[in-house]
Amino acid sequence: MVWLAKVYVTLKPVVNDPQGLAIAEGLHNMGYTGVEDVRAGKYLEVRLNAPDQPTAQRLAEEMSDRLLANTVIENYRCDVVRAEG
Repeated sequence: MVWLAKVYVTLKPVVNDPQGLAIAEGLHNMGYTGVEDVRAGKYLEVRLNAPDQPTAQRLAEEMSDRLLANTVIENYRCDVVRAEG
């Protein structure tokens, strides 16, 4: 069965985020003065074959631990759903 792992990677709260600061400044310059903070991250989609959802979840988390996220400075979350098509 084919699964779609949606992986969300964000910097840990204690890590400085210069990209987020630049985005926040740009939004302020555009008139969005209500923006208090921006944290930048990345989103990945991984299609994978696995016999069931728990196995696909385990594989997605394993891939995130080993390659997709730098767990020293980043957190991640994996949402695994059955792939369409």
